[in-house]
Amino acid sequence: MRAIRLSSMLGMLLFVAACVTINVYFPSAEAARAADQIIRDVYGEGDELQGTVPPSEPSSQAPVEAQPVLVSLLEWMVSPAQAAANINIQTPAIRSIRASMEKRFKKLKPFYANGSVGMTNNGLVAVRDLNAVPLKNRKKVSGLVAEENRDRKELYREIARANKHPEWEADIRSTFASRWIKNAPGGWWYQDAKANWKRK
Repeated sequence: MRAIRLSSMLGMLLFVAACVTINVYFPSAEAARAADQIIRDVYGEGDELQGTVPPSEPSSQAPVEAQPVLVSLLEWMVSPAQAAANINIQTPAIRSIRASMEKRFKKLKPFYANGSVGMTNNGLVAVRDLNAVPLKNRKKVSGLVAEENRDRKELYREIARANKHPEWEADIRSTFASRWIKNAPGGWWYQDAKANWKRK
């Protein structure tokens, strides 16, 4: 009887461990901090690059000796999933994309400032008002926007890959979409959730 109860408990623990391993949560706070670091570097405001953005401090927990054995075992099994919350933004591919975006930003900045280019609600940029661009520069602006969007899509994909969670790509893109706008200077144009253009 005791052996049956012990094997049932062991089976339940293995099931919970499997669920924890499969369902690693998306670390939204860490992703936002990683996005801010990259965006500030692109805008020319970043600090020294750091390879990994660490997770936020865990909430205080009861001392191990005061916890039941089952809780301690579960915490031990969950720790690998929590460790996966680090956001790696320092791979060669990501560094290359960032360098390309930083270089291009100097060319795009005047078009953000005059409102001809704006930030979309899906983490990209778009030509908002082509009439604000002199005729001779229109092809150039369209090309810059296309190149920027190509790099942004690749950046989101590479961050997901670098962190071994390709399924996070949509979440990373969504996080960046809001952080591009949040970090932008006043006067720039962006799309709200319904794709209406607004001035910051």
